[in-house]
This record gives sequence, structure tokens and C-alpha cells, in this order.
Amino acid sequence: MMRFEGTDTSMANSNSFDSQTILAGIRRWVEIETPTEVPEQVNKLTSMVADHYRDLPVTLERVAGVDGCGDHLAVRSTWGQDRPGILVLSHLDTVHPMGFIARLPFKVEGDSAFGPGIYDMKGGAYIAYHAFRELCAAPTRPPLGITHLFTSDEEIGSPTSRALIENEGRKAKYVLVTEPARDGGKIVTGRKGVGRFQVFIKGVPAHAGSRPEDGRSAVRELANVIQTLEGMNDLKRGVTVNVGVVRGGTRPNVTPEEAYAEVDLRVPGIEDADEFVGKILGLTSKTDGVTVTVTGELNRPPYEKGNAGASLYEHAKTLAAELGFELIDTHTGGGSDGNFTAPHTGTLDGLGVDGKGAHTHYEQLYVSSLEPRARLLYRLYQTLR
Repeated sequence: MMRFEGTDTSMANSNSFDSQTILAGIRRWVEIETPTEVPEQVNKLTSMVADHYRDLPVTLERVAGVDGCGDHLAVRSTWGQDRPGILVLSHLDTVHPMGFIARLPFKVEGDSAFGPGIYDMKGGAYIAYHAFRELCAAPTRPPLGITHLFTSDEEIGSPTSRALIENEGRKAKYVLVTEPARDGGKIVTGRKGVGRFQVFIKGVPAHAGSRPEDGRSAVRELANVIQTLEGMNDLKRGVTVNVGVVRGGTRPNVTPEEAYAEVDLRVPGIEDADEFVGKILGLTSKTDGVTVTVTGELNRPPYEKGNAGASLYEHAKTLAAELGFELIDTHTGGGSDGNFTAPHTGTLDGLGVDGKGAHTHYEQLYVSSLEPRARLLYRLYQTLR
């Protein structure tokens, strides 16, 4: 059973949540570029984050990166670790390649602060750290321990951090995810499940001009496969299937022996996942002499708004109202690490900063969102029971 503290609104010194102070800290994180595929850069930021915590009552566990990814960092409060507590999930990697900061340098224009990964999700990761620092400065400790997990590979599907996230999530009572807010500050209480698949097609090569009858075109069969996959889209059910990458053939005068495709699946519920994963893995060739082989799986399970997540949202909504803003929830098609914890632990996502332009050349956060979002995280740390 979930319990929440009442409406005591006492908190740290009001000046300690000054947006310019927070923004200066975010800038330091943003100006270390951290593409997922450049682990030494991710590790450089991970070291800076670890240094930020060294004077606080925490233990630090750094998990060495594998398979070309950077390290993960688990920060655990020294209190409350003897019972299920609060897990905060953040990722330090970005989609932007090295050197992108020359195109999108940190700058402030009005209420917008720009920079690679500033919205998705260095801003959110930083305000969660800032709120924790203020919590440690308060005279009393809340009853629940807090574990903040910083990962290095979320932008490629969390292949090296998933087991760690699921393990920590199962030990927690609540999970708070600092992915960016949606559509003007909305919090996320549901996400579609994500599947990723590879299609390999093998045909028979031939001279396209003199012996076309000897050939069996892998590319033509790929066209059949694409039509079948596109036909699975069901927007009313919220199911989308996208063939996002295709390759095939060697020369225009050779019947293509091989073709390849990469497929993205999004599903709202676990029953949909079971149905459509089966359909995609079950694809077969319509052409004699051509084989179709499909590999892949559900990469992230659907994050459905269960009772635990709904109760957590209602509590956060009450806290936000006390802080002077309305917290509205939404469901989104994009996946996050919250998908891994929501099936078994009350999870709130989209607790990061407000802004727009994730993964783009105009990515930005709204400076006005920093103080209220940081205060909300602070109050969640204080009041969850």
C-alpha cells in the first residue's frame, strides 16, 4: 500500500532553487558532449557527476561500461537503504554526434536555453541532482532512501543498462524518471512498448539482361515484406510499424541476391505486443527460392498506467498545486527506461525540464521551468512514504 505525507510545504531556502544557479550547473554538463557511441566522453561527464556528490551523504557505485558503451553510476543515499525506496532514472548520453555543439552552442535567448541534450535529458538529470543536494542540506532526512542511477546508453535502447535498471526497479517502491516534460510541462504516465527487428532476405543472383529467368530477386521480396509490414499499422489501436532502413542488391544489372530491412514497432499494451511481435517474427517469403529470416524482440515493454502509477501521479499533482502549477499527465509513443520499471513498480516519467526540440538542431529547455520542476522533485523526495 502506498502512503504519502500530507501537505507540509516547508522546504529548503527559497534562494537555493534560483533558476540561474541551476542553469549554470546544467551548462557545465551540456558543454561536455556525450554521444552514446563515444564512451570516453560519456565517462568524462560521469566523473564530473560523481564529483558533484562526493561531499554528500551517499555511496557511489560505478559500473564499468561494456560493448562500446560508457559507464553507469549508481548514487545511493546513506539513509533508508534497508527498505524499498525511491529510484531516480537519468541518462547522460545524447543522440548528437561529436562536434554538434559548434552548430548548437549553449546560449540563452529569452526563456530558452539551447544546447545538445539540454532538454533530453541533461536538464532533467541535473535538477534531480540539485533537488537531492538541497534535501541533504535540510535539517531532517526523509524516511525513504534515494538511489539515483545515471546510465550511458538510453538513446540506443539501454542494451547494457537494462538489467541494472530492472534490478534496481524491482527493489524500489517508487521510480521517478527525469525524461523531459511533454507539451508544455505534462508528466508521462504511459508509453508505448517498443520492438526492433531485422529482416534478412536471401535470393538467387543472375545476369539481369541475359539470364533473368535464373534469378530470384531479394529486393522484390523485400517489397512484399514492406507491404505486409505497412499493412500491420492500426492507428485506432495505437499500433505502428515502420520500415525505417532498407538495403539491397549490388549492381543494376544483377538480380539482387540479398536485401535487408530494419523495423520499428510501437504497441500500447502487452497483448498487442504479443500479437504483433509474433506476426513480424513469423514473416515468410512469397517467392519460390527466396528465404526471409527475421530476428528481433520487444525492446521495451509497454508502460501502462496502473494503479500504483496513478496514485503516484495524483500525489505529484497535489504537490505541484501547492507549488503553484497544474500537473497534467499524458501518454506518449516514445519509449524510455521507465518502460522497464512500470510493469512492476509505481513509475512517474517526464519529471524533467520543459522545452522542445529533442534530438534536433534547435533543442532547448525553458528556463522558467527549472525552479518549479526542481522543487517538485524535492517535494517528492520529502513526502513519498
